[in-house]
Amino acid sequence: MTDLLSSLPLRDVESPNRIAVSPMCQYSCATDGLPTEWHRVHLGSRAVGGAGIVMTEATAVDPVGRITPHDLGIWSDEHAAALEPTTEFVRDLGGVPGIQLAHAGHKASKTRPWDGNVPIAPDGTDPTGASGWEVLSPSPDAYPPFDGDRPAMRKADQDDIEGVIDAYRAAAERSLEAGFEIAEVHAAHGYLLHEFLSPVTNHREDDYGGSFENRTRLVREVVAAVREVWPDEKPVFVRISGTDWLDDRESWDIEQSVRLADALAELGVDLVDVSSGGLHPEQAVPGGPNFQVPLAEQVRAGADIAVGAVGGITEPEQADALVRNNRADLVLVGREFLRDPYFGLRAAGDLERDPKDAAKQWPVQYRRAAQR
Repeated sequence: MTDLLSSLPLRDVESPNRIAVSPMCQYSCATDGLPTEWHRVHLGSRAVGGAGIVMTEATAVDPVGRITPHDLGIWSDEHAAALEPTTEFVRDLGGVPGIQLAHAGHKASKTRPWDGNVPIAPDGTDPTGASGWEVLSPSPDAYPPFDGDRPAMRKADQDDIEGVIDAYRAAAERSLEAGFEIAEVHAAHGYLLHEFLSPVTNHREDDYGGSFENRTRLVREVVAAVREVWPDEKPVFVRISGTDWLDDRESWDIEQSVRLADALAELGVDLVDVSSGGLHPEQAVPGGPNFQVPLAEQVRAGADIAVGAVGGITEPEQADALVRNNRADLVLVGREFLRDPYFGLRAAGDLERDPKDAAKQWPVQYRRAAQR
């Protein structure tokens, strides 16, 4: 029976288990988007802690695609070179390094959460002195305000759209140079690609708005561009919001997510990472343990593609049950990995029948602590 500690083959890449570090923004770069020692230790410690796949935070493909001025980026060769030591470290420990490629769209140019999470005007600065910028939107009139304020935004024209596609393609090429084994396209949480997907934020009347086919066009074109430059032997993931949690209006929902997952599979996507929400402040998110898992299950049942589950997963036995019961192929753990960087090793200790087998999964430098 497949369980949490079983390997997960993805093309020619194999994760040693079904545990992944979910992408989690750190907002800890200088304004150049280059990784710091914080990023190297943050990601490296999760690899030490037994995660099979270690995914970066949302990594901006373009400076204007950053959520804040302090986001990680991959828009230059310098960024790729700076990330390479981290991918080497993760790989040396037997883990699989992955990168989430992102564009924040009209949720860009904000202060960090601990600085208020409010828009920064193009002529304004955040508390660190970092400048804001004009942000890109599928439909500038559709975005709900931040406590009454709107960021400076403009509607993406055809040149902007082609620029976004090119930016994702170039970012994927640089990610490969940096040593990443998995490229994940971020199409969730109210950022640019999700903004195009949802009729809540996409009011366009051109080829990128209106019908399901048109609203999903940009996501499909971005994925095709990434898959074009990403080697056939390496996997591509896509993170989606399974639903907007806005049942009182026309919005993005699980039925459309299943249709999109089918289309993504045809484009060569190997796994859909199913999260939810993030688009609108009036979303009615249920919360609680496994609260997003039913969305992942519906995608898994309705589309011929592997699925990752995320949300409210805090215990090894809970994560193991998701895999054993065929509810998900991969379990992405977020906040619990912040509380416990060694969640993967704890899972091995809790789930392995033979303590010696559990101890073998620890780094040799720590193994004496596991062999009691």
